[in-house]
Amino acid sequence: MDKITTYRQYVQDILKKYQALGDGSPVSEVETQLVFDKEHDHYQLVNIGWRQGKYRTYGCIVHVDIRDGKVWMQHDSTDYDFVGKFLEKGIPSEDIVLGFQSPSKRPYTGFAVG
Repeated sequence: MDKITTYRQYVQDILKKYQALGDGSPVSEVETQLVFDKEHDHYQLVNIGWRQGKYRTYGCIVHVDIRDGKVWMQHDSTDYDFVGKFLEKGIPSEDIVLGFQSPSKRPYTGFAVG
């Protein structure tokens, strides 16, 4: 399997695992949906639904792209260590871009700059 195919599988597996952590919660009517655009390599977790039956909830909680052979962590509003999970799977730090960091700060993160 080539590197990009492997990265795609790792990203999907990790996002699915995170989604499964919240399954079965009776707290609210909010669903965490997986959104995989495999053709363009965009991967997201989105919350959608209603809290307490009256507060609309919709928003991206995690967004990962694969671009130019690198895994781009575009957004993460969780306390789950997605980047750590990518590293554990074997994605090297030089193939992970912290896209939520400003380009001027990326050289100091220990990860790829883009």
